[in-house]
Amino acid sequence: MKPFCLEVRGDYACFTRPEMKVERVSYDLITPSAARAVFEAILWKPAIRWHIRRIEVLAPVKWISVRRNEVGDVISVSNVRAAMKQGHGNLAICVDDPKTRQQRAGLFLRDVAYRLYADMEVIGEDARSNPGKYLAMFSRRAEAGQCVNQPYLGCREFAARFRLVPLIDNGDGNFLPAPDEPPALQEWSADLGWMLHDMDFSAPSNPTPRFFRAQVERGVLDLSRVEVRG
Repeated sequence: MKPFCLEVRGDYACFTRPEMKVERVSYDLITPSAARAVFEAILWKPAIRWHIRRIEVLAPVKWISVRRNEVGDVISVSNVRAAMKQGHGNLAICVDDPKTRQQRAGLFLRDVAYRLYADMEVIGEDARSNPGKYLAMFSRRAEAGQCVNQPYLGCREFAARFRLVPLIDNGDGNFLPAPDEPPALQEWSADLGWMLHDMDFSAPSNPTPRFFRAQVERGVLDLSRVEVRG
C-alpha cells in the first residue's frame, strides 16, 4: 500500500525526554508517537491504525530556553464522579492560585520542519472490504488542510502547520517526494540514544513505554527496521 507523507512545520516544539522529571527537555527531533498523533489529528477512526515508517529532518536543529507557568494540580477523580452522578460539580482549576501555578524552565526546539511517512493499517472485516474509502478520506482532508483537532508538536500550545506531499514511485517499490521538494538535512547524522517509540496498550490498565535506538543518517530516521524494546 502506498504510504502517505506530510510536511510538518512549527515555530516551537517539545518532545519531552521521559528521564527529565521536573524541567522539560526535548528530544532532538520529533518522536514516532508524536508523528503518529499528527496523522490522527487529521483522520482518526477505530478501523484504522497509523504506523510511522520514516522521518526526514528538513531544518537545522535549533534550541530555545523558556521559563513558563504550568498548572501542577489535576482535577480530583472523586469530584468528577460526583459531578457525573449529580449532573453538576466543581471541576475548575484556578491557574492564578499561587499554590496551583508552578514556574518551570524548558529546553525546546524552534523553527522545526519534518517530512513524515506513514502507512495506514485497516483493521476489522467491514473496513478491509473497502479500504479505499479511508485512503481517499485522508487524502481529501489533508489536501484541504482539514483536521479533527489542531495538530501540535509535543505540547498543545505548539501548533503545527501541515501539507500533504505527493509521492512518486521510483520503480523499485519505494515512494519518494517530487524532485522539487526540499531535501533532508544531509549534513546531520547522529546517534540520539534511546528514544520513545510509543506506548504499549496491550494491558490497558498498565500501559508500558517502548523504546528504540535512534540513529539519524543524513537527516533521515528510518523506522522500518528498528528494534523496539519494552
